[in-house]
Amino acid sequence: MVKSMTGYGRAVKELDGYVISVELKSVNHRYFEFYSRCPRQYGFIDEKIKSFINSHVARGKIECYISIEALNTDSAEVAVNNTLASAYVKALKEIASTYNLKEDFGASTLSRFQDVLIVKKADEDEEKIWPLVKEVATEAVEKFIEMRSVEGKKLYDDVYSRSTFILDTVSFIEERSPQTVRDYNDKLMARVHELIGDVSLDENRIIQEVAIYADKVAVAEETVRLRSHIEQLREFLASDEAIGRKMDFLVQEINRETNTIGSKCNDVEIARKVVDMKAEIEKIREQIQNIE
Repeated sequence: MVKSMTGYGRAVKELDGYVISVELKSVNHRYFEFYSRCPRQYGFIDEKIKSFINSHVARGKIECYISIEALNTDSAEVAVNNTLASAYVKALKEIASTYNLKEDFGASTLSRFQDVLIVKKADEDEEKIWPLVKEVATEAVEKFIEMRSVEGKKLYDDVYSRSTFILDTVSFIEERSPQTVRDYNDKLMARVHELIGDVSLDENRIIQEVAIYADKVAVAEETVRLRSHIEQLREFLASDEAIGRKMDFLVQEINRETNTIGSKCNDVEIARKVVDMKAEIEKIREQIQNIE
């Protein structure tokens, strides 16, 4: 079934001494583009989570936010960046001296400056952490795909409905097209009679002229291809694969056949129907930009 490229999913779990959250959101994109943000000490997760998400999602710009909080803090150590602290002290004394201010700063003041205190944690076990993150990510992906599927159902209904309109219009054109030839024949006969009166006509010449006209305005090949394209479009809609890009190419072909019919027709009613078809095709094109 069709899936939208817009989606959101989030999961939070407490597992084996960690509180882990994974949040996913996506927007339209021509290809698969992935961006993740996770705590620095867990940087080894980036490529793993990208591969995992890509195994479930084919297209879209995906943003992934991972939070990992260790409940056991026994392994944490706070160190002082003495070089930076000394530089801050020197700068503060210079300010006090320059502006004749009291030196009233202490350790608590220094500790609030960025990077003066450094939190060091023991290296995390990659083999331990990744399975935990993957478990949470699996739940987040399920919610993410569920939302994409709900949005995809709306896209399916809309595109299918518009394809039905196009097929109905093709049927009208197929019925109307022969009538345009008959109308041309009648007009040609009437015009010739008007010009030459009761003089005998060369019927073969008129038949030949009508045949040439019929060949010029014949759209049978185009309508057959249009029906084939719409059938294929519906097959794509029913597919479980990522079919957005294929549908984009197919809609270009549908538009090309419609333009050809428009250029061949010499009939006001058909011309109006072609305009209506092109409007529906454009709406389909807009919708499939959202399909994975």
